[in-house]
Amino acid sequence: MKNWKTWLVVIVLLVVAPDLMAQCAMCRSTVESTVSNGRSVVASDLNFGILYLLMAPYLLVASIGYFWYRHSKREHGRRIEIAGRVKRAMS
Repeated sequence: MKNWKTWLVVIVLLVVAPDLMAQCAMCRSTVESTVSNGRSVVASDLNFGILYLLMAPYLLVASIGYFWYRHSKREHGRRIEIAGRVKRAMS
Protein backbone atom coordinates (compact mmCIF):
# COMPACT_ATOMS: atom_id res chain seq x y z
CA MET A 1 0.00 0.00 0.00
CA LYS A 2 2.82 2.38 0.85
CA ASN A 3 4.63 1.57 -2.39
CA TRP A 4 2.01 3.05 -4.71
CA LYS A 5 1.98 6.28 -2.70
CA THR A 6 5.73 6.60 -3.14
CA TRP A 7 5.43 6.09 -6.88
CA LEU A 8 2.62 8.62 -7.06
CA VAL A 9 4.79 11.25 -5.35
CA VAL A 10 7.71 10.49 -7.68
CA ILE A 11 5.50 10.80 -10.78
CA VAL A 12 4.02 14.09 -9.58
CA LEU A 13 7.49 15.49 -8.90
CA LEU A 14 8.70 14.43 -12.35
CA VAL A 15 5.71 16.07 -14.02
CA VAL A 16 6.17 19.33 -12.09
CA ALA A 17 10.01 19.45 -12.40
CA PRO A 18 10.19 21.02 -15.90
CA ASP A 19 8.03 23.93 -14.77
CA LEU A 20 10.26 24.47 -11.75
CA MET A 21 13.43 24.48 -13.83
CA ALA A 22 11.97 27.21 -16.06
CA GLN A 23 12.09 29.64 -13.16
CA CYS A 24 15.90 29.57 -13.10
CA ALA A 25 16.18 31.19 -16.52
CA MET A 26 13.64 33.84 -15.59
CA CYS A 27 15.46 34.75 -12.38
CA ARG A 28 18.81 34.83 -14.15
CA SER A 29 17.55 37.14 -16.88
CA THR A 30 15.99 39.46 -14.30
CA VAL A 31 19.20 39.65 -12.30
CA GLU A 32 21.33 40.19 -15.41
CA SER A 33 19.12 43.01 -16.65
CA THR A 34 19.02 44.81 -13.28
CA VAL A 35 22.77 44.44 -12.72
CA SER A 36 23.51 45.75 -16.21
CA ASN A 37 21.33 48.78 -15.41
CA GLY A 38 23.45 49.45 -12.33
CA ARG A 39 21.02 48.22 -9.69
CA SER A 40 22.43 45.32 -7.71
CA VAL A 41 19.77 45.36 -4.99
CA VAL A 42 17.67 42.76 -6.78
CA ALA A 43 20.67 40.44 -7.09
CA SER A 44 21.52 40.69 -3.39
CA ASP A 45 17.87 40.19 -2.42
CA LEU A 46 17.67 37.15 -4.66
CA ASN A 47 20.83 35.72 -3.10
CA PHE A 48 19.37 36.33 0.36
CA GLY A 49 16.17 34.53 -0.66
CA ILE A 50 18.14 31.57 -1.98
CA LEU A 51 20.10 31.31 1.27
CA TYR A 52 16.88 31.57 3.26
CA LEU A 53 15.28 28.74 1.30
CA LEU A 54 18.46 26.68 1.58
CA MET A 55 18.64 27.18 5.34
CA ALA A 56 15.05 26.14 6.14
CA PRO A 57 15.39 22.37 5.48
CA TYR A 58 18.64 22.19 7.43
CA LEU A 59 17.07 23.92 10.43
CA LEU A 60 14.10 21.58 10.25
CA VAL A 61 16.30 18.46 10.17
CA ALA A 62 18.55 19.84 12.93
CA SER A 63 15.61 20.59 15.21
CA ILE A 64 14.09 17.15 14.65
CA GLY A 65 17.50 15.59 15.39
CA TYR A 66 17.87 17.65 18.56
CA PHE A 67 14.45 16.68 19.90
CA TRP A 68 15.06 13.04 18.98
CA TYR A 69 18.41 13.10 20.82
CA ARG A 70 16.87 14.76 23.87
CA HIS A 71 14.04 12.21 23.99
CA SER A 72 16.51 9.35 23.52
CA LYS A 73 18.70 10.65 26.34
CA ARG A 74 15.71 10.86 28.71
CA GLU A 75 14.57 7.38 27.73
CA HIS A 76 18.07 6.01 28.35
CA GLY A 77 18.08 7.61 31.81
CA ARG A 78 14.72 6.04 32.61
CA ARG A 79 15.94 2.61 31.50
CA ILE A 80 19.03 2.89 33.71
CA GLU A 81 16.85 3.94 36.65
CA ILE A 82 14.50 0.98 36.12
CA ALA A 83 17.45 -1.42 35.76
CA GLY A 84 18.84 -0.10 39.06
CA ARG A 85 15.51 -0.67 40.79
CA VAL A 86 15.29 -4.21 39.43
CA LYS A 87 18.85 -4.91 40.50
CA ARG A 88 18.16 -3.65 44.03
CA ALA A 89 14.93 -5.65 44.19
CA MET A 90 16.70 -8.83 43.10
CA SER A 91 19.47 -8.42 45.71
